[in-house]
Amino acid sequence: MFGCCVAGRLLQTDLQQVDETHALFEIPAAEKVNHVCVFLLGTVPFPDGFGATVHFFWPGKGSQILGMLSNDKPSAIFRLRSAFSSASAPPSGVSTPSAFTSATFSSTPGQVTAILGLALEPLEAIAAQLASLPQNQTPNAMNITPTPTPTSSLAPIAKPADPSMLAEKIAKHLFNYIAGFVPAGTNVGPESTVSMGVIARWYESFIGKVRAGGVGFLERNE
Repeated sequence: MFGCCVAGRLLQTDLQQVDETHALFEIPAAEKVNHVCVFLLGTVPFPDGFGATVHFFWPGKGSQILGMLSNDKPSAIFRLRSAFSSASAPPSGVSTPSAFTSATFSSTPGQVTAILGLALEPLEAIAAQLASLPQNQTPNAMNITPTPTPTSSLAPIAKPADPSMLAEKIAKHLFNYIAGFVPAGTNVGPESTVSMGVIARWYESFIGKVRAGGVGFLERNE
């Protein structure tokens, strides 16, 4: 009915039936496990109104509930390394079934074999257990692995340009351009004139630069 896959390892289908409502997977070398995926195989659905709580039991340290599976949510990925805390006891209303804590299993010297247990329960009871979890554990129980955004990847928020400053830079750019067409020895003043063709060429050049790379060129003296 269930399958289990630890990241970087082969698929496990060696589910051990403990009783009518409890089953478990052995997770060898659990100290090396970061993520585990649990799912329904699709051969046998849950009875109507039922689902399964997923428990993680670390011998000698403790246990906790990871989350749940149901017909509407037939698979889930849990983050074990950061989710498990040996110092915290299960909250009130949440307990690990003795079917998991009393299980006997093989072990390899120098490695820890943990238990990933599944308990068949009514959906109402499952919802009550998940609701009583500590806030920092709830995202994992709901099958969400928070991914923090590195500070270095956050682009600085650019302040909008002052319209008056931008207009001044454009006007200065136009003035410097047309000043080059005033006859030598002639002072630029209110009576100076230039042809419309000069302004048209400036406009075409200006728009071309803006389209090619924005208005950054206005910061340079041209």
